[in-house]
Amino acid sequence: MYGDKIEMIMNDILGIVQIISGLAVIASVVYLAREVSQTSKIVRAQFGHGLTSRLYERYFLSAKDKEFSKFLAKDWSKDGMEDYEYWRVTLWINTILVDLFDTYDQHRQNLIDSTHLKMRVTLLKTGLMKTKMGEPTWRIWKEARDPEFVEWFENEFFGRTLSTIDEATNPEWERLNMKN
Repeated sequence: MYGDKIEMIMNDILGIVQIISGLAVIASVVYLAREVSQTSKIVRAQFGHGLTSRLYERYFLSAKDKEFSKFLAKDWSKDGMEDYEYWRVTLWINTILVDLFDTYDQHRQNLIDSTHLKMRVTLLKTGLMKTKMGEPTWRIWKEARDPEFVEWFENEFFGRTLSTIDEATNPEWERLNMKN
């Protein structure tokens, strides 16, 4: 009889310990979920901050360089620029495109919010892609991007899907000796 009571008490204690263990597991899972969520927010903020810092640094360096600022202020849509100036336009477009690619990819992975992407889209929609070197420069990059991005980009910036052309006969590149 005395042994039965001890066994019942032990079973009760064991039951309480199992309940406490179960609650501890649940509390641990909740804690880990909150930590993962917090870490995710921190990573997103760091990616966004990195993209913003890179863009502001580019603006600052451009503003400090008087000669480059004059170049940026030119009307690139008019003919009459020197070949080296078209090269500079092409390199600037490349810089902006690479930044857009990074931003788009990070946005698609939900690492940054849409404001970062919208800011870059707005910058490119100021007419940069409508310049003489906009489309030819894009066509170089087009092959390296996935079809979903290509469709989004071309509809966003050209208003249509661009037809395929023979890159070997692109007159803009040939004229500037940019392709052999």
